[in-house]
Amino acid sequence: MSYEAIHPNWEKPAGNMVDGYSLEMTAKEIEGLREAAPLIRPDTQIAVTFLPGEEIEQRIEASCEVRRLGFEPIAHVSARRIKSHEELEHYLKETAERAQAKRVFVIAGDPPEPEGPFEDSLQIIETGLLEKYGYEVIGVGGHPEGHPNVDKDALWTWMERKLDAVRAHGMTPLIVTQFAFDDDAIVEWLGEMRRRGIDVPVRLGVPGPAGIKRLLGFAKRCGVGASASVMKKYGISITNLIGNAGPDKLVDGLDKKLGQEHGRVRLHFYPFGALTASAQWINDYDARHS
Repeated sequence: MSYEAIHPNWEKPAGNMVDGYSLEMTAKEIEGLREAAPLIRPDTQIAVTFLPGEEIEQRIEASCEVRRLGFEPIAHVSARRIKSHEELEHYLKETAERAQAKRVFVIAGDPPEPEGPFEDSLQIIETGLLEKYGYEVIGVGGHPEGHPNVDKDALWTWMERKLDAVRAHGMTPLIVTQFAFDDDAIVEWLGEMRRRGIDVPVRLGVPGPAGIKRLLGFAKRCGVGASASVMKKYGISITNLIGNAGPDKLVDGLDKKLGQEHGRVRLHFYPFGALTASAQWINDYDARHS
């Protein structure tokens, strides 16, 4: 597998935990991205999420702005939110042509019933539209803490089916995980994946610095484990929800526990609307560990 297709830095060992990081934003955060841009490394990969309440054109324009500011856009596709085959093709075509996007992340999405013809991300991969419009790297989801609606064995089966489909269509697979707070759970999941023979590079989802209430709110909404013991380990007391929290303990824990047996790994930051704060945290971490 060519790691360079995913990110040039991946052909060599990471200098530190934030080497080759990626970020996430919503289609409505263009102004926030412009504000944070001077703090973000050139060519950083920035994913534009596929959330409810945003129009296709907003998502396309956000990807174009990512490109204009000197970064690499990653398109998101939420299969169950796509209303038609034509809508999917329009989105992929315009994002590829106008934003020169070469990367896409596909998920099933959380609506209980599909809003159109697609029920899962495998169906998106099988359309042939991704390679038709020149997408080269296809991200699929990973869930270190499990999924509320899918059992553990099924998650592994679905992952392998999606990875096989990406390769069969001539593209490079990548796994991007939901954010988590527990470094032990992340490392255990990653170890099991490697023992299963899945050698695909992984971006581990990490929460950016944010208000404690905001972090817990996103965790609940996304089905992420946030028990009292896990949050205490992360550095948060759920009896005191005042103030902010950063991923320092989590990232330090990953740095200590990840080894060669875990394969190629980089971080993917979920800023929760605070792109500037996340970029500043990354830069401060890099300065301390360079």
